[in-house]
Amino acid sequence: MDIKQVLSLKGEISVPGDKSISHRAVMFGALSEGTTRIHHFLNGADCLSTIGCFRSMGIDISQEGSEVVVRGKGLYGLTAPSGTLDVGNSGTTIRLISGILSGQTFSSRLTGDASIQRRPMKRILTPLHLMGADISSEFGNDCAPLLIHGKKLKGIHYSSPVASAQVKSCVLLAGLYADQETSVTEPALSRNHSEIMLRYFGADVTSNGLTAAILPEPRLIGREVNVPGDISSAAYFIAAGLLVPGSEILIRNVGINPTRDGFLKVCQAMGGDITLLNVNLDGEPTADLLVRSSSLHGTTVEGALIPTLIDELPMVAVLAAFAEGTTVIRDAAELKVKESDRIAVMTENLSKMGVDIQAADDGMTIHGGRPVHGAVIDSHLDHRVAMSLAVAGLISEGPLTIEGADCVNISYPDFYKDLYSLG
Repeated sequence: MDIKQVLSLKGEISVPGDKSISHRAVMFGALSEGTTRIHHFLNGADCLSTIGCFRSMGIDISQEGSEVVVRGKGLYGLTAPSGTLDVGNSGTTIRLISGILSGQTFSSRLTGDASIQRRPMKRILTPLHLMGADISSEFGNDCAPLLIHGKKLKGIHYSSPVASAQVKSCVLLAGLYADQETSVTEPALSRNHSEIMLRYFGADVTSNGLTAAILPEPRLIGREVNVPGDISSAAYFIAAGLLVPGSEILIRNVGINPTRDGFLKVCQAMGGDITLLNVNLDGEPTADLLVRSSSLHGTTVEGALIPTLIDELPMVAVLAAFAEGTTVIRDAAELKVKESDRIAVMTENLSKMGVDIQAADDGMTIHGGRPVHGAVIDSHLDHRVAMSLAVAGLISEGPLTIEGADCVNISYPDFYKDLYSLG
């Protein structure tokens, strides 16, 4: 994909449905009694992997565009898959579904693409083993493929060493099949979509500070789920609106859950002009975002803010490249175990574009305000890297060529089309 400079961006846009919420709506709908209708479902490859896995376990799921209908069979309604469950590139699918499969009455094998087979699974294997689960890494390297022999589980209290919604959700979902209450305490609050939605479907879930707890064997009932626009997808348009001179973009119906809104906080700390309109705080909070071009300055991104914008940090690095002064990102070692090592990949690619950037073990330091030019860059098949650098290409001198650009299909198949619709 070749990206060229644009003069300004104007208009309004709706971004695809939230990826995290789309995944969970399918999973929880499958474990519920009756029908779940999901509106504004994200039609990206990751969420389609989740649908594929549950179809393989006997769940009737039909799809018409962005509406998905899941005909659930209750907590114990899944059946043994005839073959290996393939999660594709989806870390959410493999980690959450492992919790569910650990409590079933059948055995299963889980795997995914080459990227998934390198991602760390010990973070879920440890708590699941404490619950008595029979789950193992097939090659003994704490990575997929995973072999699971379902059995009755025991409730535990788990103190997670990482603030990870995937770890927390895996343990809570295993807790559906435990003999007593299961709880998870995190070092910082990660996104809480699982707690909100499980409660909505009828589970007894409580949240107290950094601890979430669930009681076993609830009766989950199918529901209507309206998926808000994904703030991670909106982040690219927010950044583009701030950076491209003379721009004004209205982004409709974006999720602003406080466990996910760190990117908005960082943009505003950098001097970004973002106004929230039509705020709705029922269930998953949403708002329309009005973004105007702004002069940005450096900031520090660290601590409890990191889990609320972990997926948006590549976009923060691009913002920092065009801001005056220095931006420091720290406490973000988690970036090294995403779809790519995002610290190394963003440092490599932004350096090629003339950005003064240094990698650290847990983040990056970016000295902004220098001229940024186009280059041939490698996405490393990481959708967030590709989209972040595409935004950089809109304001760089000379063309930017992204190799492996179609990896955006993971979360936002129409990204390039939508981006240029505003130009």
